[in-house]
Amino acid sequence: MSRIGRAPIAIPAGVEIKIEADNTVTVKGPKGTLTQKFHPNMSIKQEGAEITVTRPNDAKENRSLHGLTRTLVHNMVVGVTDGYKKELDVNGVGYRVAMDGKKLKMNLGFSHDVIVEPVEGITIEAPSPNKIVISGCDKQQVGQFAAEVREKRPPEPYKGKGIKYSDEVIRRKAGKTGAKK
Repeated sequence: MSRIGRAPIAIPAGVEIKIEADNTVTVKGPKGTLTQKFHPNMSIKQEGAEITVTRPNDAKENRSLHGLTRTLVHNMVVGVTDGYKKELDVNGVGYRVAMDGKKLKMNLGFSHDVIVEPVEGITIEAPSPNKIVISGCDKQQVGQFAAEVREKRPPEPYKGKGIKYSDEVIRRKAGKTGAKK
């Protein structure tokens, strides 16, 4: 049995969960509402202040889906209570970020400013000229948006310039050593 799949999910106070017959789970909490449809083989049940996910048999597909389904439901519960955030650092001479209303305006060494508009459910903050904080209640959406912002100028291995995650480590390379005769 899956260790992750069989662990029950605790429902914190202030969170409403609605499980429909077609395995559509709606989680409503202080940070927002998330809805997701899950595979019909998985059985999702609410028992008091806990949610359990069970599988019908030990077929390979069902074993794979068991832990995945439980983790996705857990991520929804955590998202509507605490939310998720990704922090990005901007490294480079003259590289800066600033908020222009709700838009993120980035000066990344191009001949033009790069402007990123937030999508619904995502909030962007620029607490300092070289830091970006992306937050929201949907873990997948926050991660995807952070990856799209990082993609505007990914970090390069020689000088370390570019946009990187705060916890990311850039493996540095030695530059060229000059011609030897």
